[in-house]
Amino acid sequence: MRTIRYPVLPEQAGWTVEQLLRREGFSSRMLTALRKLPRGLLLEGEHIRTVDPLSPGQVLEVNLPEEEKRIPPCEIPVPILYEDEDVILYNKPAGMPCHQSGGHIYGTLSSVYAAHCAKTGTVTPFRAINRLDKDTTGAVVAAKNQFAAGKLWKAVRKRYFALVEGALPFPAGLIDLPILRERPLEMRRVVDPEGQEAKTEFHLLAQGDGVSLVGLVLHTGRTHQIRVHFSHLGLPLAGDLFYGGQEEPGLSHQALHCGQVTFPHVITGEQVTVAAPFPTGFLEVMARRGIPWREGLTDFSPAEDPAALPLFLRPCP
Repeated sequence: MRTIRYPVLPEQAGWTVEQLLRREGFSSRMLTALRKLPRGLLLEGEHIRTVDPLSPGQVLEVNLPEEEKRIPPCEIPVPILYEDEDVILYNKPAGMPCHQSGGHIYGTLSSVYAAHCAKTGTVTPFRAINRLDKDTTGAVVAAKNQFAAGKLWKAVRKRYFALVEGALPFPAGLIDLPILRERPLEMRRVVDPEGQEAKTEFHLLAQGDGVSLVGLVLHTGRTHQIRVHFSHLGLPLAGDLFYGGQEEPGLSHQALHCGQVTFPHVITGEQVTVAAPFPTGFLEVMARRGIPWREGLTDFSPAEDPAALPLFLRPCP
């Protein structure tokens, strides 16, 4: 059971339990669940109501409920890049979905997490805050409890890196083109004026033999957004056969990697930044195409005002 303790500060004198916890990010739904637990909310070891007032020097204890969801464990080793009592961060490999689906029952990241929980004696479902496509590699942040999930929702900032086929016309820009599912119930997406708004910020990091290494920031979160945008512009991702890319020896998937995430620490609020090392296949393609790895290669600064970037556009069909 996850226990969080909040010392009552002098400026919080007279606050109710609910007022303090709402300031700390607890939702009404979470508070309702805690009220029903005999040891959900304790003050100096004794049960307390959410309407009761607090005094400086007291310690409010919150015991989050355990939640169980049966998922078959998977022993595939996946690197853990960061872990604390509320968050775990994996460097997901290609070929591994984040969650179970009709076609993927075993070998998912949620099953890897289930195995981790079994070893550590914890009981909690897998709550991925950012999800990656099955064949996209890199950082996946997951919350270990409902409270952490609420704090991290829409608070994780991600940086992607891709190898695109061809040369970009300028060193940084914004792709602002709407995306639509090509046919109902099918996975493929296309740029279409009737689609949903989709904005991708890119920064050219290096150029090699027929490919460009780009750093990317998503300002919307559409399915396959990066892949669709660059394919539409005639610059498909290396290895992305689904969207018109060429096959790359040693790479069985699109060259797309979530290489860095930043998120607020669930308790302190301090920013946590974690880098996810590139997979071997990605690095091998870079080296073969004349982009050797070096320190600082992936450093770039996202635009303070993305709207001020040059627009990289090709008319919708």
